[in-house]
Amino acid sequence: MRTPRDRGPARAGGVRERAPRGVLGLAVVRGRSMEPTLEEGDRLLVRYDAVPAAGGLVLARFADGTLAVKRAVERRALRTGEPGWWLLSDNPGEGVDSRHRGPVGEGDVRAVVLARVWPSPRLGRHLTRP
Repeated sequence: MRTPRDRGPARAGGVRERAPRGVLGLAVVRGRSMEPTLEEGDRLLVRYDAVPAAGGLVLARFADGTLAVKRAVERRALRTGEPGWWLLSDNPGEGVDSRHRGPVGEGDVRAVVLARVWPSPRLGRHLTRP
């Protein structure tokens, strides 16, 4: 199993992830699936060992390898019975989410978004759905 420290920069789907130092990292938003909460080019501070909470934003890897920021709506079991999360876009007309691919396994929810750090900082509680 690879740890966040083992990963180099990656770009897939809606986010480009930078190699984190320790348990914190940066992610760059690509695409419009999280508008108006997040926009193309926003830089996010993420924590890799945090437990997701319903309503919060997470960085997740879908089964096809797509790495994306999505809203964790609720816990749901996978077909195998293992725990997972139902993840949705804030902009349902853009991007792909659990409506298209089903729930995402707990292990594939890679990080929790703590804050938008650029272009104007906003803490996690201000990243709730508008």
